[in-house]
Amino acid sequence: MNEPPVSIEPIRVRYGETDQMGHAYYGNYMLWFEQARGKWCRDHGFTYKQLEEMGYKLPVVEVWTRYSGEIKYDDLIEVRIQVEEIKRASIKFVYEIFNTETDKAVTKAYTWHVFVGSEMKAISIPPQIRELFGF
Repeated sequence: MNEPPVSIEPIRVRYGETDQMGHAYYGNYMLWFEQARGKWCRDHGFTYKQLEEMGYKLPVVEVWTRYSGEIKYDDLIEVRIQVEEIKRASIKFVYEIFNTETDKAVTKAYTWHVFVGSEMKAISIPPQIRELFGF
């Protein structure tokens, strides 16, 4: 089986994204993951906004993150994202953050999302959406 394609979102860490110790504040990683998901969608020929306009949303229902290296102010990082698993009504994105200053992976993470319709209840992912997602 082929590896799913990886999307890469470069991010320059802003001063306001760091804590008193000069390290990237852990809560900002979730924003970077969201930004990378937007990039992943665009790389697959659609935007998240277009998905919403079709009547669908993908709320996050689970997050796991392992921090294994430093990210500091003004570092250039790359958030690498791909879909690892897709089920009847859910999808798992996996992330790896590389610090391009050190060329090391410094964070691994995943998010699970449930596919919901206009009534905000889980629904089976429609075939045309699976196609957009490459499945």
